[in-house]
Amino acid sequence: MAEPQSSILLDHVDGRLVTDESVADRNDIVQLDPDHPGFRDPQYRRRRNQIAQIAMKYHPRDPIPDAPYTIEEHQVWETIWKALQPAHQQYACAEYRECLKKLDFAPDRISQLREVNEKVKAISGFRLEPVAGLVQPRVFLENLADGVFLCTQYIRHHSTPLYTPEPDVVHEIIGHGVTLASERLAELNRLFGQAVKRTTSSAALEKLSRVYWFTIEFGVLREDGEVKAYGTGLLSSAGELDEMHSARLRPFDLEAASSEEYDPTHFQPVLFCADSFAAMYETLREFLVNW
Repeated sequence: MAEPQSSILLDHVDGRLVTDESVADRNDIVQLDPDHPGFRDPQYRRRRNQIAQIAMKYHPRDPIPDAPYTIEEHQVWETIWKALQPAHQQYACAEYRECLKKLDFAPDRISQLREVNEKVKAISGFRLEPVAGLVQPRVFLENLADGVFLCTQYIRHHSTPLYTPEPDVVHEIIGHGVTLASERLAELNRLFGQAVKRTTSSAALEKLSRVYWFTIEFGVLREDGEVKAYGTGLLSSAGELDEMHSARLRPFDLEAASSEEYDPTHFQPVLFCADSFAAMYETLREFLVNW
């Protein structure tokens, strides 16, 4: 299996969220599991800790310090980019492709979060801010209401360039960064955050998390008679893009999506497909405004 980019569990959103009440700070350092590709690589773990320190020392609205990527890590980006370029041309929706041109990623170098943030902020007003590790669901989602996207800066281990067990900088900027350069998609992200602020129960938060998963993360729509992706988990993964046409497509019913189960460790077998970008935008916007 290649490239499961995000890991939203039933009470998680986008892999960076946990429900453990002991994790109160958004900058808790990421801990690598023993089965993580980089667990036994001391150099990689040192870089991960170094990058985590950047986030822990960061103050909102300050300039974002650059991450110390190595030549090897830039090569990982290059490998991923070579796989994603043709996949985007074939499977990405028009809105995404237009925003991708605006961000103009270098094919052989990881774009620094600072660079992406400057471009995104100028387009939609959204700010990207570094986070060291896991944060609680409500923290992550409520930040969206304020036009802030908390994201990681580290990149996956070089031994598995087309696979990551966690959201990395590739998922963050090629997925979320690009979509936040769309005024309409940025608005939907804000509305998710506002809906969460109005949510008081864990059951309601779980439902919103599922809708987030099947739209912002794994949303698809019809365009020119073909199924295209607008979800970040799809758009940051050549493997997910290739496999999405094997998924069972269900109508764009957000109430149904809010109770649909999923497994973040495998390619998604079920996707909710809108009839068009406009139909997706209007339906999801109305759902969130009335939440």
